Amino acid sequence: MMNPDFQRLMSRAAQQTRGGDLLGATASIQSALSGAPAPDAAQSDVIDVEARVVEDHVAEIGVAHGLRPWPAEAEVADVQDVVLEEERFLDATYARGRVSIDYKLYIPPGDPSVARPLLLMLHGCTQDPDDFAAGTRMNEVAKRNGWLVLYPEQSTKSNPHGCWNWFKTSHQERGRGEPALLSALTQHVMATHQVDARRVHVAGLSAGGAMAAVLGQTYPELFASVGVHSGLPAGVVANASEALAMMRSGETMSPLGQASRTPRRPVPTIVFHGTRDMTVHPVNGEQVFADATAGLECTQRVEHGREGGRAYTRKICAAPDGRSLAELWLIEGAGHAWSGGDQRGSHADWQGPDAASQMICFFSAHPSAGGA
Repeated sequence: MMNPDFQRLMSRAAQQTRGGDLLGATASIQSALSGAPAPDAAQSDVIDVEARVVEDHVAEIGVAHGLRPWPAEAEVADVQDVVLEEERFLDATYARGRVSIDYKLYIPPGDPSVARPLLLMLHGCTQDPDDFAAGTRMNEVAKRNGWLVLYPEQSTKSNPHGCWNWFKTSHQERGRGEPALLSALTQHVMATHQVDARRVHVAGLSAGGAMAAVLGQTYPELFASVGVHSGLPAGVVANASEALAMMRSGETMSPLGQASRTPRRPVPTIVFHGTRDMTVHPVNGEQVFADATAGLECTQRVEHGREGGRAYTRKICAAPDGRSLAELWLIEGAGHAWSGGDQRGSHADWQGPDAASQMICFFSAHPSAGGA
């Protein structure tokens, strides 16, 4: 017969693991499995440390100390929901060769054995993962829909302002620079967590939106669809001065920019842009939409509405079956900020349509045909 304290002991073990008390966690697990009395919680020295993907290494650490590793799945089946269904926002570092990148990963409550969608979220300049998550409210939306959200952090060593280097040719191609690093990070998370490979998407704000557009073009087999908020089209400039001109006017005289006007590979894309954006001209949002619809056989329709105090114009490229293949949301009077966001974060406008919810809705309708 199962010890009546089994469930309580396993819950305590989970709490001790997250707190860094691995010895205490092991003792609680051993007590649960042996039927021994629960150890006194007051005797456990809990070290308050920052979580860095501890759950991926618990078994290894336990063996290294001569302790019994985490019990097999069958042994904890009765308490799996209690131990594993908790919401988490993990802080970790991924290394690829001599390059590393810090990131945060939001994991919603639920059964971790079930493959779930993954969204790569790319912050704008001067932002970090916590700021971006707060301002976009994406974790709240992900929690409701059961999505994992990956927030990489740009290093100020790579860019003094924390911008993704979308405007450099060395970061616009497959297999090199930031696109290669971000795709590798995404695949690392897919390998270490249960992710539905057909439902991996990318979105970003400003410089992050521009890099999202680059990733959609360079790794289309990995990212099923793209979200660009207040961003720029992929591969239209080659340096910082051209980027500034593109941001101000939406036009570039660069030979690279002119070449980009030729049709690109259409990727399901949803675009948000404020009509009073003084940082990135709204023409850029229209160009992202034009790239996403180039060569598609679809019917374009226009809708007008109002949400959260702001009016908007929504352009839709619809397939013959009515499914939206690309969307452009122009938010009347909005500046350079995430629509429907939370002002606890920077570059967030609480007014206007809920961009986070609309993106998740659009992404959900666009799984990839195969998977990475």
